[in-house]
Amino acid sequence: MLRGRLVTGGSVTDDGIVAVVGDRVSWAGSAADWDGELPPPAPDRLLLPGLVDLHCHGAAGAGFPDDDVDGVRTAAAHHRAHGTTTLVASLVSAPAAVLHERLALLAPLVHAGELAGVHLEGPFLSLARCGAQDPAALVPGDPELLRSLLATGVVVSTTLAPETAHAAELVAVLREHGALPSFGHTDATAGVTTAAVRAASATGPLSATHLFNGMPPMLSRAPGPVAACLAAAARGELVVELIADGVHLAPETVAAVFDLVGPGQVALVSDAMAAAGMPDGAYRLGALSVEVSGGVARLSGGEGPGAIAGGTARLVDVVRCAVAAGVPLADAVLAATGTPAGLLGRDDVGRLVPGARADVLVTDPDLIPTAVLRAGAWVPREES
Repeated sequence: MLRGRLVTGGSVTDDGIVAVVGDRVSWAGSAADWDGELPPPAPDRLLLPGLVDLHCHGAAGAGFPDDDVDGVRTAAAHHRAHGTTTLVASLVSAPAAVLHERLALLAPLVHAGELAGVHLEGPFLSLARCGAQDPAALVPGDPELLRSLLATGVVVSTTLAPETAHAAELVAVLREHGALPSFGHTDATAGVTTAAVRAASATGPLSATHLFNGMPPMLSRAPGPVAACLAAAARGELVVELIADGVHLAPETVAAVFDLVGPGQVALVSDAMAAAGMPDGAYRLGALSVEVSGGVARLSGGEGPGAIAGGTARLVDVVRCAVAAGVPLADAVLAATGTPAGLLGRDDVGRLVPGARADVLVTDPDLIPTAVLRAGAWVPREES
């Protein structure tokens, strides 16, 4: 049994209790309503649902797009130790053969429950907005290629540009396989984006991959996909991902999006790559070389500063940054737990209610993790 400030479902209970039986939450609520023996009060302890990261490329020196099984397990374990108890492994655009190889390597970890699935970030993306994606690996929308990738049964989401060829059919294929479509890395106009969102949202959940990043800026006479996605999120048609790590977005941008669309339409993500939890230096993101300096990852080898190449923060760090930006604690936690869990169609994670998987992130008042419970078992601690 755990006692502390309980933060779940968009609300805060100052003196809360979470009781666990086996791998499930048996009770969660105010200590005043608990009729059993109480542990001592712990007002400086926060009890959060285990975090749910929909967009993550790696950590601890290893990347999901390019490392071996041991490396993948190391990366997943690092995030788990920092409170991310439901993790989707993100791949980057690559040749079809490479994507099939990566899916085959990751599949056993998905089936074992170590990963919650795989996110394909590409290869049906805009060349003009490829960011840290390998431009040589981008291809027009190919429904048959997508079907072959989804046939593995482990892909839970796919990022595609709404202007790519056969975009509507790609969305239909994703729906057939129970996978989430996410629009991103796009140079589409606001009109094209709005039409694609309205069509896709009519058939199921929809998201926008790391809003603002991999998109043209929003201008008064060219509002682009940013404005279209914000308006759609405000209408409840899609959820916008935000990398609120203090690098990808200004704090004021993060706070404004929460104010505009609410935490039920925001999924905080890490977009972490191999350098998360590691010192500055040289890393890789798929086939591309990355240099991390001052905790900021950028593509290396070209003239001038390269494109930002993923993040180096864990999701709990992103939550902390969002709160520092002025987002209420309950809202930031909801956007890293219940909202992304809903996109995955999971009602057993992302919240602390009876029957949910017993995933609890315990932190100090500054959101520094002190302990992590996953499926009722304590996760080994890490210092970094």
